[in-house]
Amino acid sequence: MVTTMNTKTIRYARKARRAGLVALLGAACGLTAGMTASVAHAQDTLRFGVEASYPPFESKAPSGQLQGFDIDIGNAVCQRMQVKCVWVENSFDGLIAALEARKFDVINSAMNITDKRRQQIDFTPAVYFMPIQMVAKRGSGLQPVAASLKGKQIGVLQGSTQEDYVRKHWAPQGVSIVTYENQDQIFVDLAAGRLDGAVQEVQTATDGFLSKPQGKGFDFAGAPLKDPATLGEGTGFGMRKNDAALRAKVDAALDSLRQDGTLTKLSMKYFGRDIVAK
Repeated sequence: MVTTMNTKTIRYARKARRAGLVALLGAACGLTAGMTASVAHAQDTLRFGVEASYPPFESKAPSGQLQGFDIDIGNAVCQRMQVKCVWVENSFDGLIAALEARKFDVINSAMNITDKRRQQIDFTPAVYFMPIQMVAKRGSGLQPVAASLKGKQIGVLQGSTQEDYVRKHWAPQGVSIVTYENQDQIFVDLAAGRLDGAVQEVQTATDGFLSKPQGKGFDFAGAPLKDPATLGEGTGFGMRKNDAALRAKVDAALDSLRQDGTLTKLSMKYFGRDIVAK
């Protein structure tokens, strides 16, 4: 009698164990399917990080929609890669940290390629080149050299190559450097007389300030600034160092857009000239 009960118990336990195993396998399959779906979704989307206050490269229309040269390039890249574009807004000086924290996949925000930034992230080949120049009150006599700017207040975008340049070449000679989280704030303070000058890309100054009523009485002061070590080697997309496969796909899309003339057409649309890196 005892033996019979033990046999039944053993058989019951075996059935229960098999049932549990089937359930466990089912759950594992479900988890794998979920992970596969998640990966597939990620592969169907390209997330760009952008600081949208730098016209004509990136800004917001009155409707709130993102617009600009970099935005159009990003959308063209997504179309060529057959993926969905997602735009994630972030302060410019926090873009690299946010990229490394995987908040997005690519920095597409008029970021110049420099050795300093290459220590943290990788870049695509340069997409375009844009001169950097100082803006000041017309007739002020100011020139973009430390001797002329000693004791003056110069505004730059925080975390930009412009900031690296002025801190290296001007700040040690007594020039006061004021940093801002976005370019619009710089132009407001420049127009109000709280700044003596501002340093930024030429087209941004033209479209975002000089061509507007608030920029009346201001102009470019001196020649474009030169220093590859701080101002970089052109503008490209920033990407994480361990994303080689994705970078290859983005590089291929950009090269295709360069070869078929799409990038040049967009450049002519925004600038009336070809600033695309060849």
